[in-house]
Amino acid sequence: MNDEKKGGNENQDEFEVEEVNSEIEEISNEDSSKEEKRRKDLKEKEKNKKMKNLMSLTILLAGLFLGSLFVDLSQVIKGGGYSTKKLNEAEIFESGGKTWVAFEEPAVGVNVISDDSCEKCDPAEVLVWLRRILPTVSANKVSYDSEEGRKMIDKFRITTLPAFVFEKDLEKTDFYTQAQVLFTLNDENYVLNSQKLGVPAGRYLSLPQIKEDDAKLGKEDTKVKIIVFSDFQCPYCNVFYNNLRETMKEYQDKVLVAFKDLPLEIHPQAQESSLAGACALEQGKFWEYADNLYNKQAEWGNDKTNAKLKSYAVKLGLNAGQFNKCLDEKKYQSKIEASQKEAEEFGISGTPTTFINEDMQSGVLSVEQLKEKIEAELKK
Repeated sequence: MNDEKKGGNENQDEFEVEEVNSEIEEISNEDSSKEEKRRKDLKEKEKNKKMKNLMSLTILLAGLFLGSLFVDLSQVIKGGGYSTKKLNEAEIFESGGKTWVAFEEPAVGVNVISDDSCEKCDPAEVLVWLRRILPTVSANKVSYDSEEGRKMIDKFRITTLPAFVFEKDLEKTDFYTQAQVLFTLNDENYVLNSQKLGVPAGRYLSLPQIKEDDAKLGKEDTKVKIIVFSDFQCPYCNVFYNNLRETMKEYQDKVLVAFKDLPLEIHPQAQESSLAGACALEQGKFWEYADNLYNKQAEWGNDKTNAKLKSYAVKLGLNAGQFNKCLDEKKYQSKIEASQKEAEEFGISGTPTTFINEDMQSGVLSVEQLKEKIEAELKK
């Protein structure tokens, strides 16, 4: 009986253990389901987040595309508004009644210094020419008497108006490559020598100075001063010189004439004759020697030596030894070069060039023209 009771208890215990195990398994399965659900929820949220980001990016890109497309369509429909793509592809297009052309040259700025009250200083003609050969040039007008204008005139040593000062980007253009001789570099800017283009100065801001060692003729303390840049071998200078000498017979006590050398490269004996003139000036016989040089141009101009130049000194009674040494040693070479540099600073490249006070004249003046201009200056 005890054994039956014992067996019954064992069966009951086994049942209870199975029941407990079953409950534990249910709890475990329930926890697993919850964990699985939580994981699925997290994955779903992550998926939804990625989808939202992707949709935002898609909307953004679509907006940019539609914006560009709208501009392109607007360009076609209205003719106004250009996309970057279209501008990069276009070589020429029209908008707002203007035609726009694409250039590979950089945009180049130029400061144009001028005087509105001076009719001859109008830069319009030069700017038209510049824009034909350099279409990317952009002009900025500067008044010569403004603070900016005065600073630029001083900085770039400008002596004539109008003046053109280019930005450094000019050197990147084909125009500069082909026409460097027209420009002077100054502190990363390029100053145009417009006189080399044949454009006369509208106004001189300063004048050449008569120096102690210049050859002078006439009255020192006088109201009218004439400065002549000349070349002894220049045929036009020959004509002008004789007209000036004739005029000075009447105005010897009213006018001061100063002679400055500007020997041109096109004349093979110009440098040597300028040196000879300076050597004659050293002995006080410049004007007499100059008379010989101009009146006998064909004679000494065809002589490849300086023998003729030396012979004129002898005929004038100069100290031949002193003159010959002066000429052979090129004693006054630096003086001649200084005169050439002075001419360049004032944009003078041709002879004869004459200043009658502030009035600059290029080329030959007749005796009548000289007298007329002198009288006009005397009356001022």
